[in-house]
Amino acid sequence: MNDLTGAKILLTGGTGSFGRQFVNNAVKKDVFSELIIYSRDELKQFELAEEIKSEKLKFILGDVRDFERLSSSLSGIDIVIHAAAMKQIPASENNPIEAIKTNILGAENIVRSSINNQVKNVIALSTDKAANPANLYGATKLCSDKLMISGNTMPGNTATKFSVVRYGNVLGSRGSVVPFFKEKSRSGVIPITNTEMTRFWLTIEDGVDFVIKSLDRMRGGEIFVPKIPSFKVVDVAKVVAPDAETEIIGIRPGEKLHEVMITEDDSFYTLEFDDYYAILSPELMKSDYYKKNGKQVKAGFRFSSDNNEDWHTLETFKSTLIKNNLL
Repeated sequence: MNDLTGAKILLTGGTGSFGRQFVNNAVKKDVFSELIIYSRDELKQFELAEEIKSEKLKFILGDVRDFERLSSSLSGIDIVIHAAAMKQIPASENNPIEAIKTNILGAENIVRSSINNQVKNVIALSTDKAANPANLYGATKLCSDKLMISGNTMPGNTATKFSVVRYGNVLGSRGSVVPFFKEKSRSGVIPITNTEMTRFWLTIEDGVDFVIKSLDRMRGGEIFVPKIPSFKVVDVAKVVAPDAETEIIGIRPGEKLHEVMITEDDSFYTLEFDDYYAILSPELMKSDYYKKNGKQVKAGFRFSSDNNEDWHTLETFKSTLIKNNLL
């Protein structure tokens, strides 16, 4: 984590699954000068402060919807990691205005306040659901991604670089399928929407590591996409609850059969690297750095969980869950 050395960092949504793992990793490395947890839940902040002890951790109660509070909190900050969001699909569908306020207007506030405070680097967490969105959550995150990338060319921006990290389902995060299947296994029946459904998978630890690497790589204007394995959802059930029966319940509204992280339309602006892809802004496509270091993907390239070259087996998925204390 050398790219964080001496940095003053603000982390939005810092008490969520990603945030807690990031804080834990950062405190162990102990290279930053200050890490501010900016979130709106006082109980979760208290619990995190009790769990992870460090004089370098600071806590600010605030909402990304509140521009004035956010802007004042960014004074003197070097790096912003924007992880705050409404993430649950049903909650977003049932409360659309709230999702728009948090995921879109909150992202706008991050962009404006970061520019006003001359923050050096801003990296925002996105989701595979932002590519060809089929639900409101994905649509709001697509808007957020667009806002972040456009921040690089906003009038008056002379110091701040904005980039995005887009990845798939995080194993063990709140509301994810592994704990859901474990809970359902007690009844002896696991609900499966479709036996052919596939998803991308990575651990929280891998997600944190990829964000840190992306901070080091970013020039401003990239959407970074890691190369991560696919796995059928029905096979997740086989690993998590091998003795349980499955019940096919059908795909729910707004749910995709397969997840996409890079669309065919994105292919014209996508470069491939050893362990990741980068979807670039038109300005970055012209840069000497990316011309020298990246390989242009073929026109019409699509990175989807069903056409992925990298797949988990039952054994590797089980091993990953055990290694991360999820099974």
